[in-house]
Amino acid sequence: MLDICLLGTGGMQPLPYRWLTSMMARCDGSNLLIDCGEGTQIALKEKGWSPKPVDVICFTHYHADHISGLPGFLLTMGNAERTEPLLLAGPRGLERVVGALRMIAPELPFELRYLELSETREQFRAGPYVVDAFRVNHNVTCYGYRISIPRNGRFDVERAKAQQIPQRFWSRLQKGETIEFEGRVLTPDMVLGDRRRGISVTYTTDTRPVPVIAEYAQDNDLFICEGMYGEKEKAAKAREYKHMTFQEAARLGRESGAREMWLTHYSPSLMRPEEYLDEVRAIFPKIKTARDGWSIEIGFEGE
Repeated sequence: MLDICLLGTGGMQPLPYRWLTSMMARCDGSNLLIDCGEGTQIALKEKGWSPKPVDVICFTHYHADHISGLPGFLLTMGNAERTEPLLLAGPRGLERVVGALRMIAPELPFELRYLELSETREQFRAGPYVVDAFRVNHNVTCYGYRISIPRNGRFDVERAKAQQIPQRFWSRLQKGETIEFEGRVLTPDMVLGDRRRGISVTYTTDTRPVPVIAEYAQDNDLFICEGMYGEKEKAAKAREYKHMTFQEAARLGRESGAREMWLTHYSPSLMRPEEYLDEVRAIFPKIKTARDGWSIEIGFEGE
């Protein structure tokens, strides 16, 4: 099971009814945050979720509306008596940027670990998450992220018995562990069938529509994508500042074949995103104009 909450849907500046960009994922007691704009803490409190179990924070880029909430967020985690290390991932320069922000949050009771991204595509694991980072097209270095929860094949009891694998090792093998026992090496592939469809969510903001986005969002359970402007007449502005219109985002959704799509990162001038919904649903019917606090529970297929 993967829980997703879109904590903030605003771009550029917070509004009384719209916090800045942030998304939280929860799985198996581990939380992952993407971006930490101003108001992220308040949105998290309103949702009733805790910052303490956040184990990973991924940053798309370092414009203020995506990272300005970090110092206070770190202090709140420290005040919640967190002691476990926290992984921070983002484009090259992350440690320098966070170091500057920590001038107002200098003492923390936990270690910060940094993963600086430099390739156009990178993958790393963090707790239950497989995270794919892919570079997009903004006016500074910017990444989109796909979060996946893999799912092993079904456990085959008959194969386990036929190979005389003791029952006490079954659950460990089912979780993917390799075991040495009485001179034998027991591996998961000895007892598991083909890998089944897992869970995947792609999140991308601050970019022009580039093919790599639809590639990573292909057949995802949820695709969260920026829609800076709903008005068609702002297409030239979107191109100039390296953002997207609703129509461009909807075409990416159609190419991806995602099972559901949410728009986010709205311009402050876009007061009622839902007014453009019928128009973009003509392009991709599974698109929605998200609001702060939207959440979804995504389970494994067939459960």
